[in-house]
Amino acid sequence: MLGCLPKTRRACLCSFRDAEGQPIDQGIAIFYSGPRSFTGEDILELQGHGGPVVLDLLLTRCLELGARLAHPGEFTQRAYLNGKLDLVQAEAVADLIESSTSLAARLSIRSLQGAFSTRIRCLVDQLIHLRTYLEATLDFSEDDLDFQSGAQIRLELDELSTSIGLILTEARQGERIRDGLTVVIAGRPNAGKSSLLNALVQYDAAIVTPIPGTTRDFLRCDMQIDGLPVKLIDTAGICETTELVEVEGIRRAYRQMEQADLILWVYDTRLGLELDELSEVPPAIPVTLVRNKVDLGPVGEASPGANQAPVIALSALTGFGLAELRQHVKAKAGMDGLGEGSLVARRRHLDALRRGLDAVQRAASALDSGIGVEVVALELFEAQRAFGEITGDVTPDDLLEHIFSSFCIGK
Repeated sequence: MLGCLPKTRRACLCSFRDAEGQPIDQGIAIFYSGPRSFTGEDILELQGHGGPVVLDLLLTRCLELGARLAHPGEFTQRAYLNGKLDLVQAEAVADLIESSTSLAARLSIRSLQGAFSTRIRCLVDQLIHLRTYLEATLDFSEDDLDFQSGAQIRLELDELSTSIGLILTEARQGERIRDGLTVVIAGRPNAGKSSLLNALVQYDAAIVTPIPGTTRDFLRCDMQIDGLPVKLIDTAGICETTELVEVEGIRRAYRQMEQADLILWVYDTRLGLELDELSEVPPAIPVTLVRNKVDLGPVGEASPGANQAPVIALSALTGFGLAELRQHVKAKAGMDGLGEGSLVARRRHLDALRRGLDAVQRAASALDSGIGVEVVALELFEAQRAFGEITGDVTPDDLLEHIFSSFCIGK
């Protein structure tokens, strides 16, 4: 294609040629000699013009010369297998590509640069230190732990639990930043649900009329609150009806509520909240009551039968109370006090951190009960294995295949 191989790590202006030697495009070629490359292997990078026809011609020529299309995530997988990235950093590449907010992108960059991995490896180093001492005592079983040594280990286990708990809290926030929060707006017909959706997303996404039952199906819109991605879902009004379209709309509304992270139950402040209005709301899903249309009536106390759910008074028409509602949703996502030190995380990271924390806490209980140093050492080994799964030091092949196959592109 080029007629020559460019010098290593030097940008070279070249003509990219077809099989007959005719130029397809003119662009930049850079040759990265392994191991000083993204994957650790020899890589030739071609930077052509962005038109789809030109790029298709270049890609076809590369395939003619023996190249093949990359599998999803294959470049990043090769970088991981060749020791250029750990598994957290590899996942951060996909998270950065898929970032839906600037905050998610910044946190993904931090993980790609090793911030999350460093925190995990510090935990592993603490575990190794404790295991080294404990397992050394097993070789000299006649010299049991004295009181002072046992107390010191107990203190270190408490400090380790605190450190894991802090990382777990930040990781939960990071998962929310990555995956977002699903918020369903529900309530009786004509309570102002669609008006609230429009007010929150700040454009006319839903049709609003004085006629009850205007919304027959659910409507999904995306927004963000201080970097938190939020999926807002407006649903059909919940009521007794035999009209087939309304029945189906209500069925779909309940299905959306079952999949929500938070339900905003909207009602007209002038009509109040009926005692049985929330009786069929999924009990496992948090509910916040939204007392709408306060510009049309007085704001009183919370209605009876509200199951102690938080109540926010607002007017979707005037905007009163919307700022409080946004902050409430942010708090429900655990985003209060979020700082730049937070970690973008996946559910598998949270699962491993919980298992590691449980193992450390079991080790502390075993130490307190005096059932044996062997049990304490074994629990700490289990914690170390759990943390090793996060960075990829201990990872089944099927998990690797799942992680890299989820990349949307060859990168």
